Amino acid sequence: MYSFCASKSFHRLRELAEEVIDLSDAHVMSPKRVESHVAEALGIKLIYATERVNEVVLHSLFDLAQEARAIEKMEAMQAGEIVNFIKGCKSEERAALHTAMRDFFEQRNSALKAMRASELAYRELEKLKRFLAELDTNALYTDMVQIGIGGSLLGPKAMYEGLKAFSKKERHLHFLSNVDPDEGAALFKTLNLSRTLFVVVSKSGTTLETKTNEEAVRAQLLNAGLDPKNHLIAVTGEKSPMDDPSRYLSSFYIWDFIGGRFSVTSMVGGVALAFALGMDRFLEFLRGASAMDKIALRPSLKENLPLLSALLTLWNRNFLGYPTCAVIPYSAALHRLPAHLQQLEMESHGKSIDKEGNGVHFDTGPIFWGEPGTDGQHSFFQMIHQGTTVIPVHFIGFFKPQYREDILFQGTTCQEKLISNLFAQAIALATGQSSDNPNQLFLGNRPSRILFAEELNPYTLGALLSYFEHHAAFEGFIWNINSFDQEGVQLGKALANRLLVQFAQLREGKEPSHKEFPLGQAFLRHLKP
Repeated sequence: MYSFCASKSFHRLRELAEEVIDLSDAHVMSPKRVESHVAEALGIKLIYATERVNEVVLHSLFDLAQEARAIEKMEAMQAGEIVNFIKGCKSEERAALHTAMRDFFEQRNSALKAMRASELAYRELEKLKRFLAELDTNALYTDMVQIGIGGSLLGPKAMYEGLKAFSKKERHLHFLSNVDPDEGAALFKTLNLSRTLFVVVSKSGTTLETKTNEEAVRAQLLNAGLDPKNHLIAVTGEKSPMDDPSRYLSSFYIWDFIGGRFSVTSMVGGVALAFALGMDRFLEFLRGASAMDKIALRPSLKENLPLLSALLTLWNRNFLGYPTCAVIPYSAALHRLPAHLQQLEMESHGKSIDKEGNGVHFDTGPIFWGEPGTDGQHSFFQMIHQGTTVIPVHFIGFFKPQYREDILFQGTTCQEKLISNLFAQAIALATGQSSDNPNQLFLGNRPSRILFAEELNPYTLGALLSYFEHHAAFEGFIWNINSFDQEGVQLGKALANRLLVQFAQLREGKEPSHKEFPLGQAFLRHLKP
């Protein structure tokens, strides 16, 4: 039985980490290294010359992936086998078939479960095409608000912001997730309700925050003299409480084998993205994601970008001991991508038991965080360069701007300045700077990698989304943990529901029983003047 810490490669890698290369050594960082340490697929380059690896380390990391049967597990996941499980423990016992939500193009998966899931997804896609065609005919609706939380918000919002340059001029997309009443109140002030659709996203049909916001929307529509049924769309599980044609203009299905943080290419993201971008561009987005799904199955480390990146992350986390990873896109359009990756990585890997139910004796996921490019340079990069904690960086950049609008100033364009800053940061982190002034000393030897593509368009962003999804999945496969459940979010929600019972009792003029939830009651006493 495979165990991460007991594998031969694990012990070999621990030995290699004792004498790891120093990037600040001029003999290490050379033009030849920059030219050779690159992998490429689908027009996306993964440049890893500024990671603390050599060929011996890379070979041992690939051996680790082979011991873990990482590619076999990826094949099983994409084929629809149950991967969301923990032996001997009550768990969800499900497949994770987000790849089937976009498997409509070349080299379709021939496994029976994957094909059935893809057929379900295609049925919903065809239904969405017809629905959007009807909207285009009457041109009544210009705005759409997606109501959802967690995976129903973060991924779709990050993708929309990333592709806003490609959205239809007459279409605007908004998001409402929080039960903070101020968020909803501020949003409603900006909307013409008669021209707005609201997409309510909840797989269970019972998500408290989402249902609360739905009721707020229904009240706003009724107050404006509008029929809520003409403005509300449901995205939910079949036969959920929200699967009710009498209450929604239209409805679309999602299934148990689609986890929230992996749901962007399902109808969770599909309805809103296709509304804003148009169906053709949404299909290009799906095509890019599907193409990267196939890349994740390739056995060559030079071609399998998600696997290579996952192995580099494991090297930094488990063998070099770096606890965090900063994601820094040098593209303002990707300003919400780090937030999506926080959930994707930290909800997937915030685990302390393996798939046999045993406690792990190693660190699982690194802490993911980040902000866009040059703004970060004038903020937290001070710590990245000279702080006492080494923070690996995942840079993302593009050769062309999305809008094709730029100016020439002092001999270079804005985009050239942006790219120059990206490359300069990676070089500076690796090589550092010597100085007699200790305040200007940069030790260097700080790892990073660069994802670089020609431009950020629907196809490329779809491929990048899939890249990060598979990056997370490969990490879990190699750690032998369940990356597809999220029990950690349940306890706080359960306790909040108990507090809400006490709030309701107070509202009715009753004093909550001390026996029901004494700690909750103690906190509620602080609300009294």
